[in-house]
Amino acid sequence: MKQILILLILISIFAKASTLKIGDKISSFSLPNQFDKIHTIDSEISFIIVTFEKKSANLVSDFLSSKNNEFLDKKHAIFINDISCVPSVIVNIFTIPKMREYKYDILLIYQENSKKFLEEENKITLYFLENGFVKDVKFISTKEELERVFNDSY
Repeated sequence: MKQILILLILISIFAKASTLKIGDKISSFSLPNQFDKIHTIDSEISFIIVTFEKKSANLVSDFLSSKNNEFLDKKHAIFINDISCVPSVIVNIFTIPKMREYKYDILLIYQENSKKFLEEENKITLYFLENGFVKDVKFISTKEELERVFNDSY
């Protein structure tokens, strides 16, 4: 019960935040992963990968599954999946159990109408951060583009 209360407070704080754009300083915020463990995102992060649809989430998952367990940590990156549009029954019965099979953390947005991150239909949103500021935002749609971004180390 206590964990649910904390989660609801964090989600309400997160929902009130404005959309991150180029030049913005990220303020620390927290999200739960697929195991309900709360992760705090701060200025140490260099990349934020955000997905809003199943297809783009699967693409990122395929990409990350081909990497070693430390890939996200070494790149100072996080993967966030917005599952707010998925009915809670589906989330609890299918989505979360499937996500628990992955060897990396997937931070989750449960709250509908969360506008923290920019979104383009059928695209992965990739934030490039430097010293806590948004340096660039790209919208990508293929595994090759994602591979190129991390190989180039922007």
